[in-house]
Amino acid sequence: MVSVVMQDDYYCDQSGLPPEVRRKQNYDHPQAFDWPLLVQHVEALRNGRAIDMPVYDFTSDNRSSKTILVKPAPVIVIEGLFALYDADLRNMMSLKIFVDTAPDVRFIRRMQRDIAERGRSLESIVNQYMETVRPMHKQFIEPTKRYADVILPHGANDPAVDVITTKVASVIGQLQRR
Repeated sequence: MVSVVMQDDYYCDQSGLPPEVRRKQNYDHPQAFDWPLLVQHVEALRNGRAIDMPVYDFTSDNRSSKTILVKPAPVIVIEGLFALYDADLRNMMSLKIFVDTAPDVRFIRRMQRDIAERGRSLESIVNQYMETVRPMHKQFIEPTKRYADVILPHGANDPAVDVITTKVASVIGQLQRR
């Protein structure tokens, strides 16, 4: 069994800001995230307690009133571009993986997602990419690669998946022996 925590759902609550101001926030900066809540939730899962994970609504640029119940499990996956950024979060990880994807592939995936799921225009996506996404990636995300135990070049491949599977099985085995 696996618990999945989606880092994108931990963007800071912005209820106090008008929509036009929320739209202009830099969501590609580490300060955009509610790190204390994310760390608290991962600690709770590690200690066998369920959490109510927030749900972020990207069409309104704010947290929704909905939450998702995430139950504890032997394996906790923290998914997100900044997953290796926070030292407290990193210190709780048994295996740190960095998926190294080419910039053009990252841009195309973002463009497809933002058009299909978030109703954004191509012009707004390109502007955001050039103004915040690209520079923030270089400044904050790329350097976290040094914390990774495993770096997956160009996404998953069979040998990398085998290494990860073996490590996860080992961690589960250690937990079961306790």
